[in-house]
Amino acid sequence: MAKILANDGISESGVEKLKSSGFEIITTKVAQEQLENFINEHQIDGLLVRSATEVRKNLIDACPTLKLIGRGGVGMDNIDVDYAKSKNINVINTPAASSSSVAELVFAHLYGGVRFLYDANRNMPLEGDSKFKQLKKSYAAGSELRGKTIGIIGFGRIGQEVAKLALGVGMKVLYTDLHNKETEINLDFYDGQKLTFKLAGSELNSLLKESNFITIHVPAQQDYVIGKKEFSIMKDGVGIINAARGGTLDEVELVNALESNKVAFAGLDVFESEPNPEIKILMHPNISLTPHIGAATAEAQDRIGLELAEQIIKLFK
Repeated sequence: MAKILANDGISESGVEKLKSSGFEIITTKVAQEQLENFINEHQIDGLLVRSATEVRKNLIDACPTLKLIGRGGVGMDNIDVDYAKSKNINVINTPAASSSSVAELVFAHLYGGVRFLYDANRNMPLEGDSKFKQLKKSYAAGSELRGKTIGIIGFGRIGQEVAKLALGVGMKVLYTDLHNKETEINLDFYDGQKLTFKLAGSELNSLLKESNFITIHVPAQQDYVIGKKEFSIMKDGVGIINAARGGTLDEVELVNALESNKVAFAGLDVFESEPNPEIKILMHPNISLTPHIGAATAEAQDRIGLELAEQIIKLFK
């Protein structure tokens, strides 16, 4: 019987599926420094992680029983993937399972941004009873998303889910992607109706010039996707969302762009110095903040658990 350690947790549905297929599944949270001992002592065959646990070369070398490493989610920057594969260890992830959840969080930040919810929720508890009319006045210049242009940088699964929501809201969608030059977006409605939109990619510069809102959906990068030059091309008063990876957006230049009103607001779910975001970012009045929770919905975790279980069963059987 193969033993699987889900070190960062796995949904109950994933546990049940693995158990019913004859796997032993351990959900004990083992500290990073004790992981090597635990894996060897319990002869673990498969290690499942999310973003908390790191699976580096030294751990892979030290644990000869490992046959599989699984990441519940998309990005695998916490795993030395190529090295693991060179040791004949299967490496799997769940790229499709959390796309909708991340896309909905992008829109939570967008709607919160255009109606100043990030600031109202800070100030109403402090001054809502004494300065109600002043607060009402200061948040009275909101705007609508309908009819505006959203620029999506990176048009993989998550970028396409963002496009679906944007089209449903009545926004114009621009995107830029190295691989997807033309894409069909299928909107499925609750009553079985379907609509197909044909979209063509744009050059990054024209997307930056034309978009009212910009959202990043690329994997971890060596360099910034949005830095000083990119900010200078954007419209004044743009809104920016990053729910992709810390380090894709230059946070120093973001603060400068917010101070000069080039950027009206930003929504950040990921940070350059995660898990210790900079105080300047955390305290900025025009930044809407979440602690890397893009995939953290009950529905996504359920899908992730089931998708991991199905892949594991297929590989081991």
